[in-house]
Amino acid sequence: MGLRPLFHIISRLAKTEGNPLKKQPVSVRVEEIISPFILQEEHELVDIEYKKEGANWFLRIFIDKAGGVCHEDCEKVSSFVSAELERLDVIPHHYFLEVSSPGVERPLKKPEDFVRFRGSAIKLRTMSKIEGSRNFQGMLVGFVEDPVVLELEDGRQMKIPYQSIGQARLKIY
Repeated sequence: MGLRPLFHIISRLAKTEGNPLKKQPVSVRVEEIISPFILQEEHELVDIEYKKEGANWFLRIFIDKAGGVCHEDCEKVSSFVSAELERLDVIPHHYFLEVSSPGVERPLKKPEDFVRFRGSAIKLRTMSKIEGSRNFQGMLVGFVEDPVVLELEDGRQMKIPYQSIGQARLKIY
């Protein structure tokens, strides 16, 4: 890849200043761009990750749909995303694009996820300790407004404020 000419760098800076979309985090920009297409394809956008691992940047998009996602679904979304991000010049450097299903232990990211997966086994981690712990596992009993109600493995019910959840995902035993 070699060095880029200085005018190219200045050109990129100028594009960023005049475009409010460029001032948002990459994951937010990508979500705004691809959400209409994802909905049109009757998929669910589960999560977007944009992070550097070693010397490389990765953009990971996790999709789902009723009945599960297949290779063709991922391929179609990947082609669309790749073309749109290139056309709109969203990420100004080299990155790896990965589109996949969230897997069987999918993350629970939105309030709707906690409603949808009521009755499922989950594990979650809170941002700060609740009753001396940050890690909880059990059956998702419910979520109405707030809090998330979890039946722990010892039979106790724990009410965990939604805002205090740092990470949650389905658990397969």
